[in-house]
Amino acid sequence: MIVGGVGESQCRAETLERALALAYRASPVINSSRAALRAEDENVPRALSQIRPRARADGFFGVERRRSVQNATEIVNGNYLQPDFVQSFQNNGALPRTAILTVEQPLFDGFKTLNSVRAAETGVFAGRERLRSIEQRVLFDAVVAYMNVLRDIAALRLQENNVAVLAEQLRQVKERLTAGQLTATDVSQAEARLSGGQAQAAAARAALEASKGVYRQIIGEEPKRLSPAKPVDRLLPATEAEAERLAQREHPLILAALHRADAAEFDVKVIESEFWPTLSMIGNIYTQSDIDGRGNRAVGAKVLGRVSVPLYSGGELSARTRQAKEIVGQKRFDADAARAELIALMRANWGSLQAARTQLRAARSQIEAAERALYGVREEAKAGRRTTIEILNAQRELLDSRVMLLFAQRDQVVASYAVLAAMGRLSAVVLGLPVIGYEPALHFEQVKDSWGGTPP
Repeated sequence: MIVGGVGESQCRAETLERALALAYRASPVINSSRAALRAEDENVPRALSQIRPRARADGFFGVERRRSVQNATEIVNGNYLQPDFVQSFQNNGALPRTAILTVEQPLFDGFKTLNSVRAAETGVFAGRERLRSIEQRVLFDAVVAYMNVLRDIAALRLQENNVAVLAEQLRQVKERLTAGQLTATDVSQAEARLSGGQAQAAAARAALEASKGVYRQIIGEEPKRLSPAKPVDRLLPATEAEAERLAQREHPLILAALHRADAAEFDVKVIESEFWPTLSMIGNIYTQSDIDGRGNRAVGAKVLGRVSVPLYSGGELSARTRQAKEIVGQKRFDADAARAELIALMRANWGSLQAARTQLRAARSQIEAAERALYGVREEAKAGRRTTIEILNAQRELLDSRVMLLFAQRDQVVASYAVLAAMGRLSAVVLGLPVIGYEPALHFEQVKDSWGGTPP
């Protein structure tokens, strides 16, 4: 495996498991998704509230000034032809006050609440699968970040060691030039190769800094003394077909798509419920003071039943129903697309894993052959049968084979985690990470039957 450091105590080294645990605990992406899921949970009590009683208190108060005029005629001494005209005036003021308590209890809503609750619960299940998918993505990104830093540290050391070897090679070439054994061309070749090695070392150093930045972003702290990491072959099935079968059954991408399709079907029923009549009971208790004059007061109560029958909505309900049914079809197609996408992803990741294993074996064989070739070229150069450029080329081939080994080791570990993620099993529980797992059902159980209240 890729070496994280020479002479470092393994007990003090950072492990991949600890890095994954840090990413799981501190990732703002995961925490954001958990908050979004808790918000999704609240859709269930919102749906239940449609069939629960509603109470409202209203109060009215103000100032009233009123002037009334009353006209009348009076018959005097039996003279009907010339009656007396009488007019009276009355001025008064009051402070009218009214208080009303209204309670309404829905009795039947065309099964709207029932289907709304089912749609909300299904949406929560889809949200849980989305959270699983995001957790997988964060853990996989952490694996990639860890392995990239590990690879780049080792690659930088190889490049720095190569610069030291080339510098020593240049020194020896110059000595042999002084002794008349080599020419200035050999010196130029060694100098050119040293400059190239220094440029590659600078590029490796820049790549390492970039990888450290990504590591800090995903895992939350700077990388320190990274220890070697191994692939998770023990968690993978023996065959690609078995891996595909598990992916189709367990991957959150597919499960979320299926839950969204089910929620869309319940949404259709919610809209269709608006074609049904609704029945509710309404009760009022009221008190009125100083209404139509000072000193007046009335107290009363009443209970009414209300039936509402939809007759015609201009076609709006029908259009919404057709639209919702088309959305159901769309969600089903989305689930089919998710299955196809997952199969392609699994085959690509499985192929990458097999290729990395093959490259790893080839790189080790290539290193052994390159080491023997370099030794032979150096020995033959001492006898004057090889040139300086041949030694430099042999050194370069050995360096390239060692770098290829680093990449193959990194790719094997990353590909094994990629296969596990494509199966839907890249989780803290399966990996046995030292973390307290997040249980989304706990918050759901706390709020699903809530009748009120706000969080602390």
